[in-house]
This record gives sequence, structure tokens and C-alpha cells, in this order.
Amino acid sequence: MRKLVLATLFTLPLLACAGRRPLPTVSDLELDTVVLYRNGIGYFERHGQVSEDVLRLKVRKDQVNDLLKSLTVVDEDGKAVSVSMPLDPQAWASAAMATLAPGSGSLAQVLDTIRGSEITVATYGGGFVRGRVVMVERSINEPDPTDRGGGAVVSMPAGGGDVRDWKLTLLAGDEMKVIRLSKVKSVSLHDGDLAMQLHRSLDATAGEGMFEQVELEVRLAGARSHSLTVSYVVSAPMWKPTYRVVLPEKSGDEALLQAWAVVDNVSGEDWTDISLSLTSGAPIAFRYDLHTPRDVYRSDMTESGVNKQAAVALGETSWADGAEEPELEEFEHKKAEAEWSQMLEDEAMAVEERREYGGRDINEQAKSKRKSSSSSGRNKDAVTGSTLPGRPMAEPSPAPSYDQGPSLDLESLRRSTDASARSQRISGLTRVDLDTPVTVPDGTSTMVALVNESISAEQTFLYKPGGAGYGYEANPYRVVRFENATDYVLEPGPIAIYSGGSFVGEGLSEAVGAGTSVTIPFAVEPEIMVTSAKQYSGQEMTLTRIVRGVLEVESFYQTTTTWDVRGPAKPEAYKVLIRQPQSGSNYALAKRPEGTEDLEGAWLIPITIPAKSSSASLKVVEQTPSKLTLAIWDQQALGLLEQFLAKGDLDAGARAKLQPIVDLRREIGRIDTEVDGLRRQQAELEQRAEQTRRNLEAIKKDSAAGSLRKKLNTRLEEFSSEADEKGRKIVELESKRLEKKIELEDMLQDLDLRAGKGAVSQQPAPSDEG
Repeated sequence: MRKLVLATLFTLPLLACAGRRPLPTVSDLELDTVVLYRNGIGYFERHGQVSEDVLRLKVRKDQVNDLLKSLTVVDEDGKAVSVSMPLDPQAWASAAMATLAPGSGSLAQVLDTIRGSEITVATYGGGFVRGRVVMVERSINEPDPTDRGGGAVVSMPAGGGDVRDWKLTLLAGDEMKVIRLSKVKSVSLHDGDLAMQLHRSLDATAGEGMFEQVELEVRLAGARSHSLTVSYVVSAPMWKPTYRVVLPEKSGDEALLQAWAVVDNVSGEDWTDISLSLTSGAPIAFRYDLHTPRDVYRSDMTESGVNKQAAVALGETSWADGAEEPELEEFEHKKAEAEWSQMLEDEAMAVEERREYGGRDINEQAKSKRKSSSSSGRNKDAVTGSTLPGRPMAEPSPAPSYDQGPSLDLESLRRSTDASARSQRISGLTRVDLDTPVTVPDGTSTMVALVNESISAEQTFLYKPGGAGYGYEANPYRVVRFENATDYVLEPGPIAIYSGGSFVGEGLSEAVGAGTSVTIPFAVEPEIMVTSAKQYSGQEMTLTRIVRGVLEVESFYQTTTTWDVRGPAKPEAYKVLIRQPQSGSNYALAKRPEGTEDLEGAWLIPITIPAKSSSASLKVVEQTPSKLTLAIWDQQALGLLEQFLAKGDLDAGARAKLQPIVDLRREIGRIDTEVDGLRRQQAELEQRAEQTRRNLEAIKKDSAAGSLRKKLNTRLEEFSSEADEKGRKIVELESKRLEKKIELEDMLQDLDLRAGKGAVSQQPAPSDEG
């Protein structure tokens, strides 16, 4: 049994060359499998024999980086040694050669950028001048220094104007020679490196096209025949789906769903009898430049060893008992040198070089497939389509007759399409494999059939707020609703609708997963009118729980939308779907109408128009809850407690517990009302007494006002007496209220009631022990 050896791609050697190498006309391996994705990439697989030790592949220049990320080479009984390719010439181009950019630069500018280089200039007169480029200058109306006729006369143009030229100065030994560029026939470069830089710059300019191809060489072990499988992933146009739904003639019968995929081949080669697969989903894919050389910045440590300066220090004399210890001085000196050396070493070690190497291991063995031979007359019915530009579309025709061709009814369209494909789930993606080989010439698009199956579908109406567009603000769409009963994910794309043997409209769809339903608008229904009106109700408070004298209250704001649908009276009932958006993210339906479906931020609500009727209406109530807490002493608490007690869902035990609390709270409320009235009366009496005192003060010195003074004093005593009486009653009532408040708080100590549950939770009172 042959052992499959996986190729490890570990080197990318430079191919230094002065010019571009001619590209081969054909690759060594034939394309066998293509898998296209919806995120702009494609998987390509090649198989075949290579008789030498080098496998040559051609790819577009803009696909090199993707290929380097994913290239895998499997040899049945050998291994790949290395992969070689020319570097991106744009990265080689010298900055000094920027003047060679397309559409800019001149010979004078190019020569000025190579000052100091040695060249040989040939003139039209047959002379040759060799030297180093010193400068290039502009000359205006200057005589030619090489003119033997005296050089003092400048020939002016016949039409007037200046004579403009360039002067090239060359240094030949110890002599400078000046040459007019208008006299120069050719320039020879003596510096081979400079010539190579010019070639690289021209390579960069010539390689800017999208379809420029790059040759890759994969070196194999041993100069013998190799059976290879090569796979890689590169950028590719996404495949585009298109669908057709054929509605049945009778209501309740199954409809027909057909699907095609449009694939584009811009790879630079023909796809002939390949195995084609189409993948739904969005696998992560990105660009990463592995082709362009990248330099890594490193710190310059040149001055670290020479930028040293010893500090001047004064000598000191010391006296100590005992012998001298010179070894200590030598030790300190060596220690200082060691510390300085360590510092330099640490600084140098901080600069690390990054190494990049390519390669990829594959854990699975690639299965080698042999391409089966096929004749040029292969049956193409399974492809169900021809090379684009356009998909053949049948024109709507009148009712079929015996002397006409096939009609566009459901069965005829079913027989006209042969969709032979298999689907499978791979890591969350749905891949559709076509059973029949496909041929797609380079630079063309081809349509292949994917689905031709019966589905459950119905035709109805859908109204969205705003209507069906300008001029149709009150009209709904005519829609088709169907369930994707296939094993495929229907990717977003156009859907053509056929009914009664002709085209009736088309629509767009989002991605439809297997087993899910979708609604596709395809026409406007002008005979049906939909109107709506909204009402906003005030706040309604409902008691939901009582816990130790704290009332938990739920408040609702309601929005009521009344939908009115008017249309032609029909013998059978029909329905119109209303797409009602939520009034807010926290709104919910107070009562869910029958048949309501949930959408993202909206509801799909059906309104049925009865048979032989021309109108129908429906009220949809939305409400949003908000919770708040109230103390039992709040003015709104008694009304909420009475409402809570009036509910019929409280059991006898809960009612017996709550009734005395409500009665006691009502009694305290009565006392509060009485005390409030007494306080107002007391305040009014005190105000009258104060007015009487001011009147008495005003007539105090009037001797003739004795009778009036007596009358006012009597009135003041009455006001004061009545005010004091009111005060005594207030004190008595407040004392009574305090007693009832303490009694009520004792009753609330262990109370816990919830709305709808009718249960009383007895919670133990806090203990003072321990």
C-alpha cells in the first residue's frame, strides 16, 4: 500500500533575475474540483502526473497571497522540497526609479536620478562620449557647444518662441563634457546593479494588471514521475442564486420550487468537466500579505560601544589599621566592568528578529481522483442553462392551443429542469455537490440547476405600514408563502413567480433555512384598501403584591390600533396579513389574535374577510408594563386594596386576612379626612380671631366706640373657644389614629399576598432574642 506523504512548504527562495521570465502556456496538472463560497473565495483541487522534479503552477498575481496560505501538495510516494516564485516586483522597485511611473517622467529626469553613474552616450553624429553623470540642466536659447560653425548663432523657430533643450554634463577623467539631449541617440549603462533596478521598476509597472499571472515552482524529491494532488484556496466571485416558484392551478395543491446558481469564471483558465460544489454560509476569510518582503525595525546599537566617557575623580588618601588590600580595588574595577558589559548585553538582547516561514500540515490524506475522459458531445441537460449573458426566459403566452409548443404550466416547467445535486452539512455550512460535471469557459458565466422539488405554498396578501409604494399607500402586496422543504439553504436572491402558465411577478428573499417558511411579495393588489387608526389610553394601575405594608403596583400604557380592510366580495373567505410594528421594545400584545406570528420587532396578524363580504376590522391592543411601589399610607393605596379585595381569585384564608386590614385602613382614612376638616376649620377660626384683634387695636383710643369694642371682644372669645374645641377634637382623633395605626402595622407584620395566587405567606416576625 502506497503511503501518502504530505508536503510541507518551508522555503520561499529568491529568484533574482534582471527581466521577467516567460510564463508557461499550460499547468502541469489539470483542474478537477471547484468549490465556490458566498464570501468571495473558492477552493480548487488539481490531480495528475508530473514526469520531472518540478511542478509548475500559474495563478493570478492578486491570488498569490491566498495561495500561499492554503497551498497543499500531496505526493503518493514522495514529498515536496520547496516552493519558489519571483518576489513582487513592486516591492523591488527602487524609490529612485519613481520617475518611471506610467504617464510621468522623462529621459532628463531619469538621467538626473542616476548622478555619479558611469554611462556611454551615442549621438546622432556618430560620436560616443563616456563618463560619469554630473548634472542635467535646462537650456533656453543657448547655442550648441558642439556646433563647429562658431556656436554664436541660435536658430529661432519659424513661428517665434524660445528654443528649449536639456544639457547633460559628463565627467570623463579630469574633463567635463556637455551634450545636448536632443543630439543623444542612445545611452548605455555600465553599472549592472543599476540596470537591474531599472528592469525591476519596469516589471513593477508591467505587473500592475489584475490578470497578470505568476509562476510557482514546487520542487519534488527525485527526478521521476509523481502522482500529485494539489489544493488551494484563492479569491473567486461569489456564486449568485436565482429561484422560480410555480403556483398550482387549484388551491391546496403543491407548488413547484426551482433554483439555479450563476457561477463566474475569472480564474484565467477554462473549467472543463470539473466537479462543481456550491457552499452556503459565511466562513471567515481574510487577506494576508505573504508575498511582499517586509523589513523589521531593529535598534541601532552602533554607538553603544563607543559612546563612553570616564568621569574625572580626585584621588584620596586614607589611613587604616592593618595591611593594604589591593585585591579589593582590583575586584571593584572588574565588578564595574562586568556591570557595564552586562548592561550592553541586555540592551542588545532586547532586539529580536522575527522569522517567518510558510507551510501547513494536513491531518487528512487527500484522495487522489482520476479525471474520467469525456467526449465533446457530453449531455448538458443536467446543467440546465447555457453560457450567459442572459438566462433564457420564456415570454408570457396566451392560453395554449393544439398548434402551439409546450405551455409554461407547473408540470411542463418541472419536466424542463433536471436538477441533480446532493447536499451535506459540513461544520455548520451547507454544501451542494452537483452530480454531473460542469464546463465553464474562462471569462464567462454559467447557470446550473440546484432544486426542482414540490413544496407547500399559498397565495395571499400582505400589508405593511406605508403600503406598497408611492401611489399605493393603502394597498397591500400580493405575496406567496411557502415552506423550504428541501435540504438546502436558499441564499438571498431573486425569485420569479409563475401562475396560470405565465410570469406574474418577482421578489427578493433573505436566506431561508431548511424547514422554515418565508413570505415573498411579488405584486401590488390595488383592489384591496387597508386603513388604520391609533388611540392611546391613560395610565391604569393594578396591585400585584402586598408585602408588610408595601404595595407593588403595575402600571400599563395601552396603544390600540384599529385595522379596517376593504376589498371585493368573493364567494370564499380570504385573508390579509397585517405587519404591525411594535410601538416599543417593551410593548406586548394584551390579547393575541388567532394566527398571529412573531417577527423581529413586529407581528404578522391575519384579518379574514368573510365570504360574500367586502370589509373586516380588527382591534389590536399593545401595552407596556412599568412597576412601582407604594406605602400603604399613600392616598392611592386604599383604592388599590379595595380593588384587590374585589377580585374573585382570592381564597377564603387570604380574604379573611385582608378584609380587616382594608377595614382598618378605611377607618384610618376616615379619621384622616375628619382631622383634615377640623384643621381647616381651626385655621379659619384662628384667622378670624386675628382679624378681630386687629380691629380692637384700631379702636382702642376711640372713646365713642365702646359698644363696638364690647361686641368685638365677645366675638373674639367665641372664636378662641371654638378653635380650642377643634384642637381638642384633633388631639383625640390623632390619638385614636395612632392606636389604629399600631394595630394595622401589627396585622401587616407577616402579610404577603400575590395577585392571581390567592395565597397568604406567613412570615415569622423578627425575634428580639439572641
